[in-house]
Amino acid sequence: MDRGGLNFTPDGLKLSVGVARVPDKPANPAPTNPAGAVAGPAGRVAPTPRTDDRIDLDIWHWKDELVQPMQKVRRGGDRERNQRAVYFLDTKQTRQLDDEDTTVAVPGHGDWALASSDKKYRGMQWLSPTPRDYALLNIRTGEGKPLLQAHEGSLTRSPKGKCLVAFDGKDWLAQPCPAGKTVNLTAKLKVKFASEEYDSPSVTPAYGPCGFTLDEKHVLLIDRYDIWKVAVDGSGAENVTKVGRELKTRFRPIRIDDEDRSDDRVIDLTKPMLLSAENLETHDTGFYRMEPGQKPKMLLMGARQYGSRFGGVTKAKDADVYVFTVQTFSDYPDYYVADKDFKEVKRVTELNPRVKEFNWGKAELVHYHSADGMPLKGILVNPEDFDPSKKYPMVVYIYERLSQGLHTFKLPAAGTSINPTYYASNGYLVYMPDIAYTVGSPGQSALKCVLPAIQAVVDKGSVNEDAIGIQGHSWGGYQIAYMVTQTNRFKAAAAGAPVSNMTSAYGGIRWGSGMPRQFQYEKTQSRIGKTLWEAPMKYIENSPVFMADRVQTPLLMLHNDQDDAVPWYQGIEYYLALRRLGKEVYLLNYNGEFHGLRKKATQRDYTLRMQQFFDHHLKGASAPEWMTKGVPFSERDKEKEQWKKLFEPESQK
Repeated sequence: MDRGGLNFTPDGLKLSVGVARVPDKPANPAPTNPAGAVAGPAGRVAPTPRTDDRIDLDIWHWKDELVQPMQKVRRGGDRERNQRAVYFLDTKQTRQLDDEDTTVAVPGHGDWALASSDKKYRGMQWLSPTPRDYALLNIRTGEGKPLLQAHEGSLTRSPKGKCLVAFDGKDWLAQPCPAGKTVNLTAKLKVKFASEEYDSPSVTPAYGPCGFTLDEKHVLLIDRYDIWKVAVDGSGAENVTKVGRELKTRFRPIRIDDEDRSDDRVIDLTKPMLLSAENLETHDTGFYRMEPGQKPKMLLMGARQYGSRFGGVTKAKDADVYVFTVQTFSDYPDYYVADKDFKEVKRVTELNPRVKEFNWGKAELVHYHSADGMPLKGILVNPEDFDPSKKYPMVVYIYERLSQGLHTFKLPAAGTSINPTYYASNGYLVYMPDIAYTVGSPGQSALKCVLPAIQAVVDKGSVNEDAIGIQGHSWGGYQIAYMVTQTNRFKAAAAGAPVSNMTSAYGGIRWGSGMPRQFQYEKTQSRIGKTLWEAPMKYIENSPVFMADRVQTPLLMLHNDQDDAVPWYQGIEYYLALRRLGKEVYLLNYNGEFHGLRKKATQRDYTLRMQQFFDHHLKGASAPEWMTKGVPFSERDKEKEQWKKLFEPESQK
């Protein structure tokens, strides 16, 4: 039972069982004499080996499937790895399905299972996602039918196993199960089913399938806005929500049926369907109901986040009453109840009444165009007592696309990055713009989006242009480290865990997972799109360390010695370059901390030092001693005690 439990399949014919190897028993220890010596050959007593002569050696072999750090990270999991077996209730037979190389999903109906393996590609950690080979496997007879080789997209089996649908990065394909001709389902449709905002150099993901009809003759696919009913034999397709693209509103089904379903991938289109709705221009959200064969009808819509972004609604078991949360940037996500048609909506909790006691902040969208002409959005947070006649200091926070969080409530808290509520409450404007990328130019992409975004806020008339700062962590930290080599727009910058030298980071290790970092640059977030040998100048052009002499912005860096994602030496390389050039730079290393700060004490410490840094450069506050003089290693403990007093309640001081 501790290996994944026992689960009956929906057809009532099989029992799915989790199994694992019985652990090896420890070897019998060698007999010892009272003095601690071990018995040697022929019964002679040998001296105990000296512990200081012990050798710990890792041999990194060029044919290893996984590099040594990955083997080390996965060692415990591999020993305890669960595998899947099936017990047939009719024949009383058991068959193990999984092994070390193959994963098999027990089919809910019938005997044909979907099997996959990444065995051929395990040594290719530069690929992301790791390709897999897929096949159909008859779990009774062992017969196999190959399906896809080196597939990087998604693959879904219908609940009763009548067909398979796969996404190839552009189109959805279907194949009858267990055998039949593959059909392209979406090539002739005039909308895109691949994510239109995806801008990394890997296989584009689909918006996703959202279910199958009861008879499994149709699969329900989603584009950016609408839900489509598509025949799995390719004979036709229908946009069932019809108006999503026209309204620029994304519709998604909400799973709230109170009936007992054996598989929630099944959607009954003969019944009314509750839909979540999000206007992708304004990020207003709400609920629609769609009657069979009709257009969706709006029930509730507004400038707030109703439920989660894709549903989050619970229905009472014996009544047409729904419960969900409602939140905005300044309204805590309290619970509300509504009737069937959402005409009577009532708030039923007040979970955080103290919010109204504070100057909190209000969030709004600011629209702008990148330097390449792409329309984008950003979230601007104003203090609650905002005065449009005043000029405010502004801190920009960046990562990738952030505007979807417009109505997300943010509690003030210490952490690894700035807290927008805290900064707005203390007299700052906080701006969080979207960034879109061109493969091969991640640094310039950030610059082309962030600078026009800032100008759009400046044009509103309330920004002190001599007091604009910027902060980000990890990928955000990299972009800041790059941008300060290209512009003097910022009066202060704080970059957490930045990559500063892509040529050395490319050959580094993500110590948390043990994975080589090459995949990030070739396939994912770092977005170079080629190997170091194919495009060496792209790596250099996007590495801020090679342009450190241009930096004129005071820079505060956070990079910890146990960072398990970005190698610590990346921060050191940049710090040493800027220090050598006489630039104002600070490197904070919280000993033993990881990529993100995990201890409350270090989160508080960093939050306060970062505020002091910004207050000095953007508000003209006096610089603290750690900025004016530094803290010699020999005085660390003394400074630590002084800082402890800052966090003590007034009654204890």
